[in-house]
Amino acid sequence: MGTYIIKRLLLMVPTLLGIMLISFTLIQFAPGGPVERVLAQLAGTDVGATARIGGGGGGAGEAGGAMQGGGFESKYRGAQGLDPEFIKSLEKQFGFDKPAPERFWMMLKNYATFNFGNSYFRDVAVIDLIKEKLPVSISLGLWMTFISYMISIPLGISKAVRDGSAFDIWTSSVVIVGFAIPSFLFAILLIVLFAGGSFWNIFPLRGLTSDNFEQLSLMGKIMDYAWHLVLPLTALAISAFATLTLLTKNSFLDEIKKQYVITARAKGLTDKQVLYGHVFRNAMLIVIAGFPGAFISAFFAGSLLIEQIFSLDGLGLLGFKSAIDRDYPVVFATLYIFSLMGLVTGLITDLVYTWIDPRIDFEKREL
Repeated sequence: MGTYIIKRLLLMVPTLLGIMLISFTLIQFAPGGPVERVLAQLAGTDVGATARIGGGGGGAGEAGGAMQGGGFESKYRGAQGLDPEFIKSLEKQFGFDKPAPERFWMMLKNYATFNFGNSYFRDVAVIDLIKEKLPVSISLGLWMTFISYMISIPLGISKAVRDGSAFDIWTSSVVIVGFAIPSFLFAILLIVLFAGGSFWNIFPLRGLTSDNFEQLSLMGKIMDYAWHLVLPLTALAISAFATLTLLTKNSFLDEIKKQYVITARAKGLTDKQVLYGHVFRNAMLIVIAGFPGAFISAFFAGSLLIEQIFSLDGLGLLGFKSAIDRDYPVVFATLYIFSLMGLVTGLITDLVYTWIDPRIDFEKREL
């Protein structure tokens, strides 16, 4: 198993390199950029996700003395009337005075040591921004995955055992309806019903903690934290548990119909012994295989709109706003971290495979 782990770790390097290379190349051809963002602000036409440019270079702040009447040819839209030297200073500030291959190579060297540089439009290091937003995304991702698995696995097993019964039919109806409801739409419904929208004001509307969180006791902090998570986690889990429930049911149904189950029953084993002594281990393999995707989805893509609706300042929202603002250091850093997380989680999943079923030997298979 050690050889397999080493191979997988080594394969992560070219995989990450390919992801970053494709993303970097696409950025070079994408319209707009940080320089255009500054120029748009000077022209009063900026439509970025943030309303102003903070520190980290003060591009717009230097523009007052850079306005000049003469026009000049420029590759940047909106550059007419600006001093060419000012445009060059912006390019140097954002690193665009260097060729693209050199910029990409410098990025790779820095990312190898988790040095993500500084945000273009915030006077703060990217790694500090990520550390600040990480707890929110971890809270949503871990708890949503945990809750969906705790609901889906027992429900899926019960549906498989009672396949075709009234219980199976009505729970399938609930599951299908849950799968069809978009998370963000369900989140809005929850706010209207339970967060002071039009009916009850039971749960908090925004954030992960209350304003007086630091003054609360340990138990009070735990309860306050859990209370704030109820609505966003419910909105996230509505479709996640539906998919996992059907996956669990179908996986158990496939195993129940196999010959070894019939043999086990013929030997006099009870249904519970057959189910949890033989079927469970084999059926759970495919469920475990879906864990990386479920976690990463909840950690980033699935939580983006939820973070926006409930004012939860996590990595998903940070990456989205940075993409809109053309804050490339933050965009590439979040992409790098999520890609690395996905690869590492995939390796962990394989290790769990072998722990559940020792018959699986990845070293004898081609990667």
